[in-house]
Amino acid sequence: MNIYLDNSATSWPKPPNVIEAITSYMTDFGASPGRSGHHFSVKAAKEVFETRELLASLFNAPSSDRVIFTANATQAINTALFGLLKKGDHVIISHMEHNSVIRPLRHLEQNGIIELSIIDCDREGYINPETLKNSFKSNTKLVVTIHGSNVTGTIQPIKQIGEICKSKNILYMVDASQSAGILPIDLQNDNIDILAFTGHKELYGPTGIGGLCIKNDIQIESLLHGGTGSKSEIETHPLFYPDSLEAGTLNTAGIIGLKAGVQYILDQGMDNILKKQIQLTDYFLSKLKEIDNIILYGPDLGEVRIPIISLNIKNSMPSDVAFILDKEYGIMTRAGLHCSPLAHKTIGTFPHGAVRFSLSCFTTEEEINYTIDKIKKIR
Repeated sequence: MNIYLDNSATSWPKPPNVIEAITSYMTDFGASPGRSGHHFSVKAAKEVFETRELLASLFNAPSSDRVIFTANATQAINTALFGLLKKGDHVIISHMEHNSVIRPLRHLEQNGIIELSIIDCDREGYINPETLKNSFKSNTKLVVTIHGSNVTGTIQPIKQIGEICKSKNILYMVDASQSAGILPIDLQNDNIDILAFTGHKELYGPTGIGGLCIKNDIQIESLLHGGTGSKSEIETHPLFYPDSLEAGTLNTAGIIGLKAGVQYILDQGMDNILKKQIQLTDYFLSKLKEIDNIILYGPDLGEVRIPIISLNIKNSMPSDVAFILDKEYGIMTRAGLHCSPLAHKTIGTFPHGAVRFSLSCFTTEEEINYTIDKIKKIR
């Protein structure tokens, strides 16, 4: 029996329409969009444009040309940070951030470009907005926070944080790697200036595709310069979006797969998907709380979280528990620090981390019951 509970790393299985869409592109019209005038290229360009439109609508971006495609959320975050920050800028993040945020900022800090402040969170992983307010400086340029924690499932109050940043004329960037596709995100209403997302998790697309959504009046310098299919007569990189941040041939197959993933979510209803996953996560959590010697992390039962549960078994190494779950029972999880060492320091699980169980809309109650039974055996 195989039970896949590692959806925070990459969701699986994918909806059938995602596989069908990618297969259709690769077999029926697999040309480069925006590079030629023939009908295969035009059809590919139409698919890319429609995906931008769909994402702009999903996140309430100001326009589809402010939706930028990248290889993943890491590239999106790096593009925004390196293309936006200047010498002397101050940046604020929290202890719950992923290394995709921490590492590029540490690089900029170590090279004398920026000043970095990392604010504490409570043991459940929540940011205190008052702590954020007290961290502002005269040179604060940007606040970056994760939306849903990939360690604890904690959902940050992004609307409140966005309002605080807006009141101080400070830019706010949200890492929606875990939340895009399951939690409603509204750039306008939530006062988000820059949103980074990935396609292969809760948006149910393939790996190798992600992106940025950028509000108007924000100019991010490109990390790459080269072919765009536009303004080919000039020898300098175009400055208009999305071309300025999309040098080189796009991952058209990935974009078309992402479009199908978003369409699947819209067809099923994001509210329905969220409701099901909350119910299943609460059920899983309630059963875990009945087992002795299990240590649970993050929000308590009854508090809304994204469908992630991290735990440890007393006197056991998380890597050993995950190994037994996989090799003996076919239950696939992820153990360790989950690329978020500061988050594990916050919840008290550093340096060994925890075992993470992450659900998707395809996870069933039967799979949870089987997993609970095997955790009992290991315990």
